[in-house]
Amino acid sequence: MKFLIVFVALFALAVAAPPAEILRSESDVGPESFQYAYETSDGVKAESQGQLKNVGTEDEAIAVRGSYSFVADDGQTYTVTYVADENGFQPQGDHLPVAPLPQ
Repeated sequence: MKFLIVFVALFALAVAAPPAEILRSESDVGPESFQYAYETSDGVKAESQGQLKNVGTEDEAIAVRGSYSFVADDGQTYTVTYVADENGFQPQGDHLPVAPLPQ
């Protein structure tokens, strides 16, 4: 009986929340670069572009720049911009913690 009550409650929640619709979707993918962007009706946005560096060498790597944003449960929109390259993933956002500077 408990299972049935939980199942019905979860089903009601799933039906009550309308699925997000894709408002915009763009992409261009090539052998040495890419870019994409999308936006959904629930406030999610993302865009990214990448470029292959040092093509054909041992140091060949992809460098990516992008951003994404979303509306959180508190109603605020949070945005993260990032770079991902040979130095790793480097996100930035007003809501992200920052390491203290060395004394």
